[in-house]
Amino acid sequence: MKRGSAAGAQSSFPSTFVSNNNQSSLTPMQSVPLPSISASAPLPAASNSVVTSGFSELKATSGSRKARVLYDYDAANSSELSLLADEVITVYSMPGMDSDWLIGERGNQKGKVPITYLELLN
Repeated sequence: MKRGSAAGAQSSFPSTFVSNNNQSSLTPMQSVPLPSISASAPLPAASNSVVTSGFSELKATSGSRKARVLYDYDAANSSELSLLADEVITVYSMPGMDSDWLIGERGNQKGKVPITYLELLN
């Protein structure tokens, strides 16, 4: 235990909490080997078959489907729809729309929603 004082108060604390700033010898850190990664190694394929299954057919048709929201999403602007995880909304595509987005409807609210936040239901 070390003893110290601050603002006139005396206290004791473990010596592991104390460093001597006057010491010039430092203990080197232990070297830990890092895994090597080849720059030409292919990246693993993304496994998002659940997320994207059915989206291409939805984009090709003019119909609508139900989708379960996988994650909360806060709309970035008034053209988007905020989402809550586990809610079910109606989604559909519009011609000329970005392929990463669908139109989502919940009650009388409507806006763009990111497809990666959705799981299409049958």
